[in-house]
Amino acid sequence: MGELKRTRIVNALSSEGIGSEITVMGWVRTKRESKGGFSFIEVNDGSCLTNLQVIAGDQLPNYATEVLKIQTGCSVKVTGSLLASPGKGQNVELKAEKIEVLGWADQEAYPLQKKRHSFEFLRTVAHLRPRTNTFGAVARVRNALSMAVHRFFQDRGFLYVHTPIITGSDCEGAGAMFKVTTLDLAKVPLIDGRPDLRSDFFEGPANLTVSGQLEAEVYALALGDVYTFGPTFRAENSNTPRHLAEFWMVEPEMAFCDLDGNVEIAVAFLKSLFSYVLERCQEDMNFFNRFIDPEIIATLEKLRSQEFRRLTYTEAIEILSKATVSFEFPVTWGSDIQAEHERYLCEKVFAGPAVLTDYPRQIKPFYMKVNPDGKTVRAMDVLLPKIGEIIGGSQREDDYDTLLERMKETGIDPAAYWWYLELRKFGTAPHSGFGLGFERLVQFVTGMANIRDVIPFPRTPGNVTF
Repeated sequence: MGELKRTRIVNALSSEGIGSEITVMGWVRTKRESKGGFSFIEVNDGSCLTNLQVIAGDQLPNYATEVLKIQTGCSVKVTGSLLASPGKGQNVELKAEKIEVLGWADQEAYPLQKKRHSFEFLRTVAHLRPRTNTFGAVARVRNALSMAVHRFFQDRGFLYVHTPIITGSDCEGAGAMFKVTTLDLAKVPLIDGRPDLRSDFFEGPANLTVSGQLEAEVYALALGDVYTFGPTFRAENSNTPRHLAEFWMVEPEMAFCDLDGNVEIAVAFLKSLFSYVLERCQEDMNFFNRFIDPEIIATLEKLRSQEFRRLTYTEAIEILSKATVSFEFPVTWGSDIQAEHERYLCEKVFAGPAVLTDYPRQIKPFYMKVNPDGKTVRAMDVLLPKIGEIIGGSQREDDYDTLLERMKETGIDPAAYWWYLELRKFGTAPHSGFGLGFERLVQFVTGMANIRDVIPFPRTPGNVTF
């Protein structure tokens, strides 16, 4: 039953092996009997969207005792001859010479049937939903995009750095972090009415990271260009289709790179990702285009060749303030630009992607470089139609005194970031970076409406099942 002795269905369907004897293993999607004394069994092993049709005749020694009892969900091992198929919609079929049932599925309890299930229901059976067409396709596209991320940066000489998951710093300063402790919560030692962390594992505050950026900067200022790609966590009590408590972030950091170079890399990165998935996942993307979003392929095709319009935050506010539509959130200089504003710019004003730069300093984190005007920072957001912001980044503040001032201004304790400040004392250099929420990327590329459906096991308020 070794790997080398089986053929993946994606390869069997290529028609190149017609006439050969092969062995496939997978799960039964559907089965029907013919009056002629044989069964049609649709088998899928997850390697592609299309099932392989198996023809099982009553000459098989276990036809009556096992084959006729096979139902949806069973796992099987089938050996037979790969033949050209006379049936419509399929090039090949497998004439079974031997069928072995590896695992039976209790039909009374098995929740996945041939009918279409709602995504809400499938979240309650996340251990089985990858067997459905939609979630199998999501998994394959997610895999391809992961590969595309690494390929883009590796081809450009970036080093992949594993930044900590447990950290003592809060990159964004928002405070919505999961705390890490080994203390018995029923018997927390106190000092002056507060938890005495001296007896905790790390002997001080520890959290799950919200970003690997600060640590990535350490390596960028030693090795040049680096990137991190790993899980991050936000303890925000939000139940929207756009938020997760655990999600993956792609965060490159480039030394000797200003905001213009940062924008250039970000745009090239997105175009590379879109091209990769269109070229490598044609069957799955056709599925999403047919059943999820009928415009998704055209959207990606257009984006990979379209110019990204660049403008400042101030210019964007001027455009938005003259809009004839009524926004839910008021448009004023100094307030954050919301998703509705971002989509309006992309979909109604520019009919394409945009990059906004130079945001007010008071609405951005402490680490972004302050512009000469003293009012704005060298921030950037890359905006796409249908979703709004897909990438956020900035040139980092490389001046020690300015960074210290910004920390105090935003309520950050400089003592906790002594090592980050020291980078500005020992060979400081211009550097930039950005962050891409990987699930938001997968959601955009597949057209899926809810971010909980593009990660294998979503973590949301009140839900840590599976």
